[in-house]
Amino acid sequence: MFKSTFLLVATFISMTTLYAQSGAGAPPLQVKTANGTLEGVDESGIRAFKGIPFAAPPVGKFRWREPQPVQNWTGVRKAHTFGPRAMQLPLFGDMGFRSDGVSEDCLYLNVWTPSKTGSEKLPVLVYFYGGGLMAGDGSEPRYDGESMARQGIVSVTVNYRLSIFGFFSHPELTKESPFKASGNYGFLDQYAALQWVQKNIAAFGGDPSRVTIAGESAGSFSVSAQMASPLSKNLFSAAIGESGSLLGFRPMPALSDAEKMGVEYATKVGATTLANLRAMPAQELLDATIKPGVPRFSAVKDGYFFSKSPADVFASGEQSQVPLLVGWNSEEGGFRGILGKDEPTVANYEKAVRSMYGADAERVLSVYKPANDADVEIVARDLAGDRFIGFSTWKWSDLHSQTGGKPVYRYMYERPRPQMRAEMGNVEAGLAGGVVKSTDANAKKAPIPKGAVHSAEIEYALGNLPTNRVYDWQPEDYKVSEIMQLFFANFIKNHDPNGLGVPQWPAIQPKQPATVMHIDTHTRAETDKHQGRYLLMNEFYKAQQ
Repeated sequence: MFKSTFLLVATFISMTTLYAQSGAGAPPLQVKTANGTLEGVDESGIRAFKGIPFAAPPVGKFRWREPQPVQNWTGVRKAHTFGPRAMQLPLFGDMGFRSDGVSEDCLYLNVWTPSKTGSEKLPVLVYFYGGGLMAGDGSEPRYDGESMARQGIVSVTVNYRLSIFGFFSHPELTKESPFKASGNYGFLDQYAALQWVQKNIAAFGGDPSRVTIAGESAGSFSVSAQMASPLSKNLFSAAIGESGSLLGFRPMPALSDAEKMGVEYATKVGATTLANLRAMPAQELLDATIKPGVPRFSAVKDGYFFSKSPADVFASGEQSQVPLLVGWNSEEGGFRGILGKDEPTVANYEKAVRSMYGADAERVLSVYKPANDADVEIVARDLAGDRFIGFSTWKWSDLHSQTGGKPVYRYMYERPRPQMRAEMGNVEAGLAGGVVKSTDANAKKAPIPKGAVHSAEIEYALGNLPTNRVYDWQPEDYKVSEIMQLFFANFIKNHDPNGLGVPQWPAIQPKQPATVMHIDTHTRAETDKHQGRYLLMNEFYKAQQ
């Protein structure tokens, strides 16, 4: 009798636990991919799969190689936690990570899906993080995919190699490469992830024919890179760029020049051969990148990932012909970027511009012209922001609207972040949406920005305001977030941001003044009032190419 009762109770507990885990009619937490079976977690109805390998660990002989295939696994691989983030230094003290430490073994992606059956063919968002191609991670809460998944979108964040590990060129690397190229490994990681999505996303309920790639800052650079590369064609159907592209003032170096920088770096770290470099500890290689006189590594015209410069690709219409939603923020650069420590007066501003532009100063002052001292902060802010990232984003949108054959939608994001919560103490805002603690209790705090600073839109666009506990979000912030996320969700679903509940957003018409969606508490579409600024910058751009 006792034994029968025990078995009955045990069976009841077992079935109750199973029911609680799966729920009546709940989707299974296991998904079969091309490499093996994954087990995710249920996050209140959204299935999350974290730390999924999409390429072999780029270590040992695979350091500075194109991504290698993932080794298949047997049994069930738990995908409950984020994988390690790419090797990086703490350059942005306010970045928040949920990843499992820092490692060269970093090629993992994460999937959030609302799919119930695995056969819905839902639209897909693949998001690349920002951080100057030197920092960042797919685990950052501001990029979390759960909120977008609740909009009916399968959301993916992707890790990619950074800094010396992601963008290092060297003659020996070029010689051993089957493609006779070196550098751009971070972009090749993204390319490999997009290939993974094509092979596997259907198992998560996604539609591989409806993949939108997106990113902010270096992530936006990455979107422009994938659009410009001949390798990535047909791997995505739409693109979103937030603040930045590779079509900026700094010309992309040729492979031969990048190789010389690689040799210079190797000499500085005392490595005479590629074998020496591969034998060095990863942290030692990374630490050397911030020493004085060491080259900085970024995108290179390698002849493989890039057949020509991205600007030339877009000018000739050879880029991926996909719809593009693109824009930047109203305060991408602060006025101190022009004035330094000088007071914001017309006299100081004109002096600074003449120092920066020399013979071209009067042309700049005729376009970026403050009427009085009260205007100087705004005008200097606009000039700093255009120089930093606004122009390159404009150039991308302008060229693609002329040669891309698909609609281009441009925005200007203007909502300033609110005050920080009182309990945050003596801290200052950082570029990644968090805070940097001040070591001087008596230090004068930086003025609160009057516009939307670089990266300010990310939590709004992806519906992730609650993941950032630094700021005292107000009802107006949630209103702005609702509208911006709807724009993004509509575009991901239909490749058009228009729909119920949002203002009408016209696409740019080639050879006509652009219509820009100004996103703020009063979101509205207006004809671009600053075309003259970008046309002037475009003249300087052409002179540098």
